[in-house]
Amino acid sequence: MHRRWWIALLLFLSVVINYIDRQCLSVLAPVITKELNLSPTGYATILNAFQAAYTVMYIGSGLLVDRWGTRVSLAVFMGWWSVANALHAFATSAFSLGAFRFLLGLGEPGNFMAGFRVISECYAKSERALVNGLLNAGSSVGAMVAPILIAWLYTQLSWRGAFVVCGVLGLLWIVPWWFLYRPTYTVPLPEPGTAPASWLDYIWRPQSWGLMGSRFLSDPVWWFYLFWLPKYLVDARGFTLTQMAMVAWMPYLSADLGAMFGGWMSGFLIARNWSTLAARRAVMLPAALIMPVSLIVANTESTNIALGCICIVTFAHMAWKTNLSTVTNDLYPVHVVGSVSGFFAFGNGLGGLLFTALTGWLVQSSGYFWVFVLMGFLHPLAFLVFRGLVRGPLRVAGANGAD
Repeated sequence: MHRRWWIALLLFLSVVINYIDRQCLSVLAPVITKELNLSPTGYATILNAFQAAYTVMYIGSGLLVDRWGTRVSLAVFMGWWSVANALHAFATSAFSLGAFRFLLGLGEPGNFMAGFRVISECYAKSERALVNGLLNAGSSVGAMVAPILIAWLYTQLSWRGAFVVCGVLGLLWIVPWWFLYRPTYTVPLPEPGTAPASWLDYIWRPQSWGLMGSRFLSDPVWWFYLFWLPKYLVDARGFTLTQMAMVAWMPYLSADLGAMFGGWMSGFLIARNWSTLAARRAVMLPAALIMPVSLIVANTESTNIALGCICIVTFAHMAWKTNLSTVTNDLYPVHVVGSVSGFFAFGNGLGGLLFTALTGWLVQSSGYFWVFVLMGFLHPLAFLVFRGLVRGPLRVAGANGAD
């Protein structure tokens, strides 16, 4: 197998570990919130400690990736967040839990900024969405594995032991990454007749605000399913922790399939001479139109129907997200991909930060009904923003451009 596909496999595993680590708290929330006497708004505040750090470090980690290079930066980020996750085992209060959550949020976004740069360095446009789908599939696999793995670790070691074991996984990952990855494999030649432009020159373009706005509106849906789904199944659907672990993997498997399908489908269209942006939009539009299925979750008393609709929603979201993320690689040159990706992901984090706080308030005051109703309309609105602002080519000196 070509070395670049081994690198893709390591990137996939890094995202799996990333999501297992961030899901530790979500899966163990019914136990931890009870032990630490946390209300829904108190739990939301701790989530937002992570979210605030995560949001700010989207931009910071993107700049570090472009400055340090992919090999060094991803190893540093992985080591940081792995240790931070293990430190959760020492939490004794809401404050200490929130502090460790904040440290976790400082490290985790670098995983994706580095991954986006690798995609631009290593893969052709017809392959990028598929590899991006593989990264997004890693998030789904991590979220899918987490309930089963963490619930088992909880029964064997306690919730504190579960955090330590999950933290060790990332430290082990650093070893093969450090020995396998070399930037010299993938550094592209500059385009003839172009001069490099700063990442700041790119963010004032309408395309940049369209990409950030689209993520601001649509990514909070995924944050909800990461941070609130286990708690929703226990609190609103009456599951025990063990029962929840046995079914919570299904929406994440569906998301995994959506990520791979979305990446494959747009690549298939590009290979048949569709323009790049047209191929991305051709997958994103139907995905956005499926999202109002969330309203059924809000109105059905059947747990099976609710789970089925949630699986449809997570499938559509990841098909959407895979293509939305890949547009960054389509439009921007490799030397600024980390930085501009961080800027766009800032919209992701900001939307997640606000929506998580809103979710805590809505759940405490009226339950989950209005949360699911709201989520049904975010993607269609995000598509209107994307369609109106994200057009090619990107007219900045040094840009690769897209059609």
